[in-house]
Amino acid sequence: MLTLYNDRQLSFVEAFLPKELTDLGEELAKVDALLDDSGFMKPFVERFNARVGRPTVPVETYLRLMYLKHRYGLGYETLVKEVSDSIRWRRFCRIPLSGRVPHATTLVKLTKRYGPQVVEELNRALVAKAREKKLVRGKKLRVDTTVVAADIHYPTDAGLLADGVRVISRVVQKIKSSGVSLKLGFRDRTRTVKKKMLAITKVLKRRSRQAREEVRAITRQVLEVAEEVVARAKQVAEQVKKEAVRPAGKRVLGLVEKLERAIELTDRVINQTKEVEAGNLHLQQRVVSLFDPEARPIKRGKLKEPCEFGYKVLLAEAEKGIITDYRVLTENLPDNTLLDGVVARPRQSFWRPPQELAADRGFSDKTEEEELRQQGVQRIAIPYRGKRSQSRQEYEKQGWFKRLYRWRAGCEATISLLKRKYGLRRSRLRGHRGVSIWVGWGVLAHNLVKMGAKV
Repeated sequence: MLTLYNDRQLSFVEAFLPKELTDLGEELAKVDALLDDSGFMKPFVERFNARVGRPTVPVETYLRLMYLKHRYGLGYETLVKEVSDSIRWRRFCRIPLSGRVPHATTLVKLTKRYGPQVVEELNRALVAKAREKKLVRGKKLRVDTTVVAADIHYPTDAGLLADGVRVISRVVQKIKSSGVSLKLGFRDRTRTVKKKMLAITKVLKRRSRQAREEVRAITRQVLEVAEEVVARAKQVAEQVKKEAVRPAGKRVLGLVEKLERAIELTDRVINQTKEVEAGNLHLQQRVVSLFDPEARPIKRGKLKEPCEFGYKVLLAEAEKGIITDYRVLTENLPDNTLLDGVVARPRQSFWRPPQELAADRGFSDKTEEEELRQQGVQRIAIPYRGKRSQSRQEYEKQGWFKRLYRWRAGCEATISLLKRKYGLRRSRLRGHRGVSIWVGWGVLAHNLVKMGAKV
């Protein structure tokens, strides 16, 4: 059962505490006032308001806890400890001194349960509130992309194969521990693969061409081990599915599903490793992690990080630093294909398209720019790439174009702030759904702080 509101009345003990201990402070007080709106309860009520069942964490408490988590970059367990020890944060989260702070695992389950759609609607409600308070009018829009790194280690062929061997061996061991007797022998090769990975580490210290050849040779040995493990694991899965009747139960069948998923991903890694060995370095849909197979390799052309592994995110920012739209992409699409639909959200939030739009030259596309004009955007500051005609040069030399393009540079600062302060450097949730949730809460916390400073 969904619990909407908490008791805000001070307890007998709290009434006698000094004001310095109970005062929320300027920022928290403004954010609390912004969140004290029934509009933020609507997404939860429409989807999760059951009339039966045990009451869960009140929505207003959950919202404020998630704000603190992403505002200060806290883990769930650290968040619970800090809120438990702080009278100010307890008051902000509507948790009395005699009440218990929700457990970290409860917050994790609620975050996954509510999903990315609820967070997206919360951001939409916040932008609508900013419009009502006339903090943002939606007349100008600047667009840019960034990469949110996945929570994975740096992918190498040998490393991915070793992950596959380790995961398959672990699941098979769990199946054995559940009481299923395997007629076919399964040899755990985790220790063998671990030795091979340590050998690669030692060889790479030499940093020579000969060392690279030795690494490829060791990778081929790991490949052979992985093929053997996958073949054995397929036999184990077939046997267990045939014989997994009572008393095996659902637990064993669930382990078999995990095993089949690990076999499928390891098979893909084996095939792509063979392609690399054959000289094909340009692979489509390359697997970069067994634990987050949806993550993509993304080249950004930067010296420090020429290739990042994660998800590309499109951000649209209006005046005063309010982010009006964000999209977590499933593929590393070119920037000049992403402007389609970028005006739709501002039109919904402000009942009209933005009058001015700015983006860097990576978004330049004549067709897309013409479509933006047809949608009602009057001024577009996107420099063309390559050689420009005389008329285009004169167009880009106009005062409004230069002013608008200079304003666009502020989006770089916003992205930097989101990465440093709101967790968008790396998502701790995996998969496209998890990253969408993570980015949504980070954007919501950012917008709350920006709006609180302007109120």
